[in-house]
Order: sequence, then C-alpha cells, then structure tokens
Amino acid sequence: MQLRDYQQQAVDSAVKHFKTSPDSAVLVLPTGAGKSIVIAELARIANGRVLVLTHVKELVAQNAEKVGILTAAAGIYSAGLNQKSTDNKTIVASIQSAVRAKEKFSSPFSLVIIDECHRISQDKDSQYQLLLTHLKSINPKIRLLGLTATPYRLDLGWIYRHHYHGKVGNPDKAVFEQCIFELPMRPLIKRGYLSTPKIFDGLSAQYDFSSIKASTSGQYQEAEVNDLLSHCGRATTAIVKQLVQIGSSRQGVIIFAATVRHAEEILKLLSAEQAALITGKTSTEQRDSLIEQFKARKIKYLINVAVLTTGFDAPHVDLIAILRPTASVSLFQQMVGRGLRICEGKSECLIIDYAANGYDLYFPEVGQNKPNSKSVPVQVHCPVCDFANIFWGLVDDDGDIIEHFGRRCQALIEQEGQKKQCDFRFRSKVCPNCGEENDIAAKICHSCDAMLIDPDKRLKEVLQQKHHHLFKCDAMLFEEDKDRLKIRYIDIDGNDFCQYFNFKTKAQIRAFYAIFVLSHTRTPGLKHPRYSKVQEVIATRDLFRKPDILLLKKHKKGWDLQETFFDYQGRYQTESKFLN
Repeated sequence: MQLRDYQQQAVDSAVKHFKTSPDSAVLVLPTGAGKSIVIAELARIANGRVLVLTHVKELVAQNAEKVGILTAAAGIYSAGLNQKSTDNKTIVASIQSAVRAKEKFSSPFSLVIIDECHRISQDKDSQYQLLLTHLKSINPKIRLLGLTATPYRLDLGWIYRHHYHGKVGNPDKAVFEQCIFELPMRPLIKRGYLSTPKIFDGLSAQYDFSSIKASTSGQYQEAEVNDLLSHCGRATTAIVKQLVQIGSSRQGVIIFAATVRHAEEILKLLSAEQAALITGKTSTEQRDSLIEQFKARKIKYLINVAVLTTGFDAPHVDLIAILRPTASVSLFQQMVGRGLRICEGKSECLIIDYAANGYDLYFPEVGQNKPNSKSVPVQVHCPVCDFANIFWGLVDDDGDIIEHFGRRCQALIEQEGQKKQCDFRFRSKVCPNCGEENDIAAKICHSCDAMLIDPDKRLKEVLQQKHHHLFKCDAMLFEEDKDRLKIRYIDIDGNDFCQYFNFKTKAQIRAFYAIFVLSHTRTPGLKHPRYSKVQEVIATRDLFRKPDILLLKKHKKGWDLQETFFDYQGRYQTESKFLN
C-alpha cells in the first residue's frame, strides 16, 4: 500500500522528532485522513516493539487491520473483541483491557502510540497514566506519540506544550510536549480525499441556545437545555419534518441531539422502521447491532447523544443534522467529520446546523472558549515580535476587526538559547508591588509572587470608606464640548459622569492615549488612528469599549475617577452598593 504524501510527511515528522528528542509528541490529522495508515507505517518501520492504544474496540480492530496490511499481523488485546494476545511485535489494545492486566505488558516496548489521544487525562490515577507509568518503569526510554483530529479540550486547553509553527500551546497542563505535524481539513477536501461538505443553517427552524451558557469545561447543563427545549416542540416537529423530506434522497442520516430526552422526542417523530437511538446507556450488544444495521442501510436515521463523535465509521453518511449546541470548534468539526468519508455514489455531504452554532468548518481551533455566538477567529499580529496570533474576535461586514479577546502573544521566541513565550500582553493586570504585567485573571504576580488585588476585595475595602460611589456603566457616549472631548458615562439609573480631554497640544493628545485609548481599546496591540481633533475620535468611537464599573470619589467640586474595571464578573455586578 502506497501512503499518501501527507501521511508520509506525518511519519517522517515522527521519525525526525524521535531521532533528536525523547519528548512526547502529537500528530494532528483530520477525521478521515487515514490515521490508522500512519500508525501502521510507524509500526512497520519501528526497530522495537510497538503498543497501540485506543478507547473503543472499533478503533482497535481498524488499527490492527491496517497494521496487518503493511507489516506482520498485530496482536489484539481487547475484551470487547474476545482477543488477548501480547506476543506480537505490534500489539493493538483497548486501554480498558490493558490497564486491568498491566502484568501482561511487562516486556519492554520502544514506542507507545495513542489513537484519539485528546482523551488522555493528567490525573495520575487515570487509566492511560497508570499504564504509561507501568510501561516507563520497564523501559524509561520509551517514546510516546499521540494522534488526534482535535488537539484541544475545553476543560484543559491544548493537549501539547509547544507547536512546531512556533506557537505556545498549554504551558501548564499539557499531556504532550510538542505538536510536530498538523494537517488542516481544506486540502483533503480540495484533493478529493474527503467528500465536499455543504453547510447550511437550519432551513425550516432553529433552536436558540444563546440564553444558556457553557461551563468552563464547555459543557451545557442538561436541565437547562431540557427546559429550553421543552418550549421548542413546534421547532423540533418542523425540523424533523424537513429532515424526512431531505433524507428521502439521502443514503444515511446522523442526528446529533442535545439531551437524551431531546433524542427520544426526535425518535418518536421518525418512522420506527427507519430510525434508531444510541446513548451512553445503550448496551454494547445493542449498540453494535444498531450500528451494523445502519451500515447495512437497514436503518436510515441514527440519532445519538454525544456518542458518535469518534471511533465510528460509516462512509455512506451524506446528511449530518446538528441539533445540539457546542462551545468547541473541534467538536463541531468532529460531528461534521462523520459525513466526510468518501463512498461510491456519494457526491457530497449535507450538514444542517439547527442549533445556530455559527462555526465555519475551516475555522482554526482558537484555544479558548468562544466568548459569544458572534465571535469568529481573527488574526492579530503581535506589535513586538509580529507573530500572527489567532484569537476570538468580532468583525464588521468588510471583515475588519472590531474587537478581539486575546490576552497574551502566543509566539515561541528564542531567548538566551531557550524557547520562551513572547512577553507582550494585549490585556493585562499590573502588579502594584513591582509594576510587572500579569494575565487579567492572575491572583499572584508571576514576577515577584505578590498577591494581586482581587476586584471584589478592593471594592469592598473602598466602599467601607466615606465619599465613594460605585458607578455601574450602562452606556458610554462621545461628545464635543467647547473644543474638548467629553466622554459621558451613563449608569443603570440614568445618572451620568463625564471625563474631559483637551486636544490643543501634543502633550494633551499623548495624555488622551495614555489615560483613555490604551485601556478602552477593543483591539489592543493594533494601531489606532493618529488623532489630532476631537471629531476624529468621535468618528471612530466604535473602536472603544465601555467599562463595567467606575469607582468614583467625591470632592468639593464633584467626583473624581479613581479606578476603571473592565470584564468584571464579581458580586457588585448586580448588587447595589453606594456610599456618599
């Protein structure tokens, strides 16, 4: 079997890396790119024994089959496949079976390859970590390689520390040290290795999940989703009716439901002979039976709840219906990927997003949770090192950046013979002890270890004093006032507070930049216009963001601005607390 050029490049990247470094590494290949062929080729050329691990029996069987095509047959160790062999040069095992019988893996392996490696936890008591610790105790020089289509986890961030493109991944919680190869999806589609996707928003109806927020791990509360969907019965009926109409000319349809209750509602609206449901509670035997019926095209509609995103291969699927919200570009791409494998008689795959997730299939993974439904990936160059960062942001109709939410430059730069992250911060919190910039969420200064001021603690202390006022900003207006710029802040009760800036001298203009522009800009790090007149600032007022809270102090002639708080999410966001 001849490897495709990108598969050979992935193999070459792994060989080159391990010749010079013992660090763990990741290869990133899209769904349908043929990761199992890459694994098989690495097993073929390896000098020592190879252990291939994954989490589902379907991938165990698939990887073992490909190894057998390219080299000597692999041994399989999987209770789900009723095979437990450990004598071959290459062993393909399910992690669940292998970790329960670590003593069976006491002969040294030179290389461990983990398929769907984004599933590895840092928890030392997790299945993968327990087995890896055992394998390293036998061979301390064992090499670790992961393969995945999704190198980002909402609960942990990037699974690698450094990227070969010179980008910082996850410096604190990474499972792997380096990403050494990454292939985007677009060239595979262009070259015909994947089916052409045709993506549409909900054509007949859509769910609006914007009122519920994902947790920091990217998960949505099932109770909140069910409550929202309980008021969307008509939408569900209209959606399923349309899917039946469109599906009549399709070979296979996969439906991603939001919750089990939602999936059961969808199932009732479909023909019992043509539809089936798989959830996390479906027994292994029933799941296998339903998947086989679906692959044999005895079932047309296969509904699932967070089950068929990985380890599932049905090339005839040509309609993907997404009826669930997701805070992850990667998960969206995984769902779409179920329909992108090529198959005889299949010209393209139709993807309908009924949940208004708003992702483009070719979006790069940003590495942060999506701030809001209107956010898109934007490219922001660092003004210090010129690295092209990818952050979430907002753009206008012409594609120009209105705002970005990046915090720190992600570039890896050489400093004193070592690779370190660029120091430039687009948004920061200044340490009052040493003056060093820190991340806006930091609690301890990274330079002097001083405790950084907590906004709530700071506000509580100040508000216990007299003559202070907590001004909750609801709007920010720009006005001209006798050749001065007047910034008028309006609070939630309709009161206002005004700030004035003169533009008569260069020093006054520099003061405006230092006091207002740097803190209020929606695009930190990007160049602002050179202002010389009040009217020029007013004309570009959309470039500035309003603060959440102003801390004011009363004096004889009025109020002075003491501090400005942006991105505030503390107790005083809703609580009224005014002291005069």
